[in-house]
Amino acid sequence: MLKTMSRIFRKPKPILAMVHTGPSPGAPGYRSIESTVERAVTEAKLYADLGVDGLVLENMHDFPCIHEREQGPEVAAFMTRVAVCVKRQVGQLPVGIQVLFQANKTALAVALAAQCDFIRAEGWTYAHVSDKGIAEACAGTVLRYRSAIGAHDIPVFADVKKKHASHTWTGDVPIEEIAQLMQLHHADGVVVTGVRTGQEPGMDDLCAVREATPLPVLIGSGVTPENIERLVQCADGFIIGSAFKEGGVWNAPVCEHRVQHIVEVAEHARSTYSAIG
Repeated sequence: MLKTMSRIFRKPKPILAMVHTGPSPGAPGYRSIESTVERAVTEAKLYADLGVDGLVLENMHDFPCIHEREQGPEVAAFMTRVAVCVKRQVGQLPVGIQVLFQANKTALAVALAAQCDFIRAEGWTYAHVSDKGIAEACAGTVLRYRSAIGAHDIPVFADVKKKHASHTWTGDVPIEEIAQLMQLHHADGVVVTGVRTGQEPGMDDLCAVREATPLPVLIGSGVTPENIERLVQCADGFIIGSAFKEGGVWNAPVCEHRVQHIVEVAEHARSTYSAIG
């Protein structure tokens, strides 16, 4: 299953940087497409120059988010414009797409149109209650859509027990069982997070998922220079947002020093792990 990762990324255990696009048209705080594109391209180029292994574009500034079924076509058009410009700027660097809230079909359509490399999806297996509303299990619907539009080559990295959500409905289902079902539901990778942005996942959860599935396991929150050497033992990739920003705040400007430091620490951790392995 790790062939999916090696097909996309040049290095094992890649470091993926979040690029949070400005508010989409219609969302509170929206200014202009031009300013949003300029900001996203500038961040993407900086990350690429500093040595990250990939990017994930996400409309994180669309708060309060609405579900895909409530969105108009402007969100897909907006994200496609941003993705095309970013992809053109960073060349061969892999770029992924996530569209909130649970807009996984939209993410696939954007990735296909912009020639991006993967998507990150939420609500793949089992429903949950998030801070944005109810996320119903969607694997069957999204996979049929992926087939219908001919996006077979675009992998889906799906969250297990998504952060900023209540999982009371599935409280009697161990996280490893959900991970196993995600493999049955044809996810291409599993994303493990803490309970909120910037919080690392519990090691018990991470190890349980790692042991339960041969799918690539990515960490989707809380990666820092202090914990990456420990987390690298169980993870196949790292999606980083807050730790790359000034003060460790997700919506602050990118901090060049922080990015350089984490990339250096990650390179050392990966080399050490490979030597031991």
